[in-house]
Amino acid sequence: MNIPRLTDTTLRDGDHAISHSYTPQQVQAIVKDLDEAGVPVIEVSHGSGLNGSTIQQGFSKHSELELIKVAVQTAKNAKIASLFVPGIGTSEELKQAAEIGISIIRIAVHCTEADVTEQYFRLAKELGLETVGFLMMSHTQPASVLVEQAKLMESYGADCVYVVDSAGALVQSGVRERVSALKEALSIEVGFHAHNNLGLAIGNTLTALECGADQIDGTLRGLGAGAGNAQTEVLVAVLNKMKIETGINLAILMDAAEEKVAPLMQSPIVIDRDNLSSGYAGVYNSFLLHVKHAAEKFSVGVAEIMEELGKRQTIAGQEDWIIDVAVELASKKGIKV
Repeated sequence: MNIPRLTDTTLRDGDHAISHSYTPQQVQAIVKDLDEAGVPVIEVSHGSGLNGSTIQQGFSKHSELELIKVAVQTAKNAKIASLFVPGIGTSEELKQAAEIGISIIRIAVHCTEADVTEQYFRLAKELGLETVGFLMMSHTQPASVLVEQAKLMESYGADCVYVVDSAGALVQSGVRERVSALKEALSIEVGFHAHNNLGLAIGNTLTALECGADQIDGTLRGLGAGAGNAQTEVLVAVLNKMKIETGINLAILMDAAEEKVAPLMQSPIVIDRDNLSSGYAGVYNSFLLHVKHAAEKFSVGVAEIMEELGKRQTIAGQEDWIIDVAVELASKKGIKV
């Protein structure tokens, strides 16, 4: 099994779970501990990527560029990464983040839309950045489609392409099929990003490693969208038990999770009915808040909306579908809307 490179994304994916409220002081404290623990990559940005602080994605309490600057200034050894979603971020934000000092940009799109990433991979390479492709909602497409999309990203200059389980919907056979296919087809590295809606984030990450994944992700305390991510400190503990040397200090991670991250959590990260519905239906985690609002407004169940959205394979940018589905379900029940 490969010795993986671990990216901790507490300060990006975890941003969703605390309503985008990170302060510079919190970022500094968390980066300091992750860096001292030996985590090689720390991702910092709005949860939805650069320029994500909008009415649609949720406003940040502090400028993400300010937070990225603090992270870059604090880290002594770790590389600082940011997420970039075309259509949310623009070339200008990418240039600004590079100027501040990020080392890695992770360019994320729905797993059938790699063709929109070319200009951003090219620009990132011109800016001297390491580039990672994120194929989001990877459970919605067979391995053959992911291979085609990943090859596009490789041709644009990606150094790594991730299978991203955005809804926490994959089981281990699905991870095995997709990661193995990318490893066989690509000459660059392959990564895996897990969510825990079905309780499989750690297990799926280990399966990805068994299939040759070179890069993996986690968050302290599992802090992240939906039911959270693979828990960084648990992941390192398990790898230690498996005699896979990560070079990461588990004690520092556990202290950081308990003392720095846990106090920030607005509620425990659990697999409740709504998060399980999201994973089971395969609906993008970030839709949950919109679904809850629609369910309350139109007197229908969250799980009902999730199930119908899952059939339509909805993805970010189509939040209006949530209202349409809720109205349809309410009408079928005879509820006036």
